[in-house]
Amino acid sequence: MPATSAPETESGPNRRCIVTAKVQPVERMIRFVVGPDQQLVPDLEARLPGRGMWLSARRDVVNTAVAKAHFAKAARRKVVVPPDLADRLEFLLRRRCLDLLGLARRAGQAVAGYEKVRAELKSGRGAVLLAASDGAAGGVEKIRALAPALPLVSVLGATELGWVFGRGHTVHGLLLPGKLAARLCREAERLGGMTEKGGGLSANPGNPGGAEALPNSSERE
Repeated sequence: MPATSAPETESGPNRRCIVTAKVQPVERMIRFVVGPDQQLVPDLEARLPGRGMWLSARRDVVNTAVAKAHFAKAARRKVVVPPDLADRLEFLLRRRCLDLLGLARRAGQAVAGYEKVRAELKSGRGAVLLAASDGAAGGVEKIRALAPALPLVSVLGATELGWVFGRGHTVHGLLLPGKLAARLCREAERLGGMTEKGGGLSANPGNPGGAEALPNSSERE
């Protein structure tokens, strides 16, 4: 891995990972700051004050940063880092995805169930497909066939999706166009990088950038 350096000035849409030295869009990275008590603080919304340190949103990169003290090297001071940082980040990102789905459902911007998804798509509505990560074999392919051009999020389990939609379990779902759909794509991509199995967001063939080309994907609520 390349040697770390001091955090760069935070400007522009891209940041440099302190572990890999790779420059990427901020949507694919996680920002960290050091609190007054020297504790490392994940800043998932990239809004906390202080000089930021950025990591690619990948479990292996986070584990390397913890094992090789990259945060202390980048900050040039002592930093208290939890050894289970990757697990904590996965939990926080999973909760963010579930919260966004809950907001979309309450706003009437999300439906669950194969038939409801198919009906919405037939009416020309739909921005992001949902498929349970632990659904039956062929489940992803089944819903993908309904709208091959849409991005698909498949990082949440059937029980988690069911909790959002108020049922025992949910295998298929759909988000309608809007900022919530775009935000879910971004968070699902980061969550996928933090899970043991990977995955998260499958971009459509005409949009290799995933969430970046969705309407309002650069806006904050």
